[in-house]
Amino acid sequence: EVQLVESGGGLVQAGGSLRLSCAASGFTFDDYAIGWFRQAPGKEREGVSCISSSDGHTYYADSVRGRFTISTDNANNAVYLQMNSLKPEDTAVYYCAAERGGVRCFYFSDYLQFGSWGQGTQVTVSS
Repeated sequence: EVQLVESGGGLVQAGGSLRLSCAASGFTFDDYAIGWFRQAPGKEREGVSCISSSDGHTYYADSVRGRFTISTDNANNAVYLQMNSLKPEDTAVYYCAAERGGVRCFYFSDYLQFGSWGQGTQVTVSS
């Protein structure tokens, strides 16, 4: 059974940084798409970033490109999201999600492409 557990959220001032972690179990990082998504109150869940575990290709939403960096530690089945230059509009619950097939990252803007989800971690950016 795939399990994903996020951590690292919190309250930070605008311009600050946070590093989110996603501990994965129940599968090996051979050929998976692992993504970070976020959902703000009253808004739809949106894709933030995705990484293909098979080839390491990364994908970013336009709103975070250049500020966020996704990475994996395949040996420890972990995925990270380094978030720099945070803005109040980045405030949301952030979720880690996984789906078999790194090619799923092509479609990471559609959260319905991902079947396994963590419980989420709150990120709040104050102005």
